[in-house]
Amino acid sequence: MKFAVKAWSNGGARAGILHLGASTIDTPSLLLSTRKGLPHFISPDLLSCLPSPESRLLHVSPLHFLEGLSMKTISKIGGLHQLLGLHDHCFVAVPRDSIQCLPEANSTNKIGASFETPCGRLLIKPVEYMEMISSTRPELWATLADEVPAWVSDKRNKTSVDRTIKWLDECISLSPASGAAFGAIVGGSNLEERRRCAQEVAKRNVSGYWVGGLGLGESMDERPALLNAVIEALPEEKPRLICGLGLPEEILQGIAAGVDLFESTYVAQFTMYYHLTCLLTMLIAFTAIYRYIYHLTLGGFALTFPLDRTQINASNLAPSDVGSDPRKINLRATVFRKDTTPIVEGCTCYTCRNHTRAYINHLLNVHEMLAQILLEIHNTHHFLGFFRLIREAINAGRFEEFRKEFVQRWR
Repeated sequence: MKFAVKAWSNGGARAGILHLGASTIDTPSLLLSTRKGLPHFISPDLLSCLPSPESRLLHVSPLHFLEGLSMKTISKIGGLHQLLGLHDHCFVAVPRDSIQCLPEANSTNKIGASFETPCGRLLIKPVEYMEMISSTRPELWATLADEVPAWVSDKRNKTSVDRTIKWLDECISLSPASGAAFGAIVGGSNLEERRRCAQEVAKRNVSGYWVGGLGLGESMDERPALLNAVIEALPEEKPRLICGLGLPEEILQGIAAGVDLFESTYVAQFTMYYHLTCLLTMLIAFTAIYRYIYHLTLGGFALTFPLDRTQINASNLAPSDVGSDPRKINLRATVFRKDTTPIVEGCTCYTCRNHTRAYINHLLNVHEMLAQILLEIHNTHHFLGFFRLIREAINAGRFEEFRKEFVQRWR
């Protein structure tokens, strides 16, 4: 792996070039969310419909492969590229728990990371995790991290940092010959622990950095300080990857701080408090990770915010048609039943070049899976176009202006 920064804009935002495997990818860039290595609805033969090489970064969790084929079998086949037949794509392995919960009473004695997997909740030791990496053979992989929600105590934050650094050292010592390692950085909402973790990880021999534990309860207002505490401690010549920020304004916030790679997920928190006695309050928190493009597609929504002046804004539709978010439209709505226009005028994706809103509305309402296929193609293409605009703004030295215009338009 090779990485070089080519342009800066407004201090933190930067554009670069990432050489990964046989691909050369401009950053900031998006990692496409996958399930067992493939996008949720786009089959391998349709991946060519997406812009290239921007669509060649695929985010995969090694934990998804704990059911089905054994790791030994995947290794004998030749890793994910041979298994899936995606020789021109790059796999980025980042393990994230699907459910973040408060630690157990004996969590300080844990010798591995606790994950919710297809086989139930399992304790994954560093040696077991590195066996997964060696078998799947991704181009880039992140070390294990003890991610915690924003509301945990300072003591718990310190424990998570200590544990993550310990796992980092173990993963590096067991590292396979191939694949670039990204060191995990955690610390919750504690600035000092974030800074301490970043400083310790920066001392290690890693190819880049994975900023974890964000999108787990912190507000948009407190996130810049957390990001800055991390980024300031990291060298400029290595790339930075972040998880948990998927909404467009969150992407812009991360890029302003100096992040280069993003996964297409965002996190929503649901918390409930039960008052047991006047001296005791128990917090039960349920956190679910949502995949931005995936859940938009599953809900029948299409991204419509304009990527240039020729495209039509969805704001001319009634609020009941576009919902509470003017950046997208609900194609299940009856208003689109006879709408013979493409999802977005001027969009060059396969869906908009060949099909209409009325056709996708029909497919959605008769429950045809083709609706999700066409929607995921459009939504992925559109979101990749959003990243292209960001790179152009950075190269032109007007990123902050672009960011303010975008946020003000959709606030």
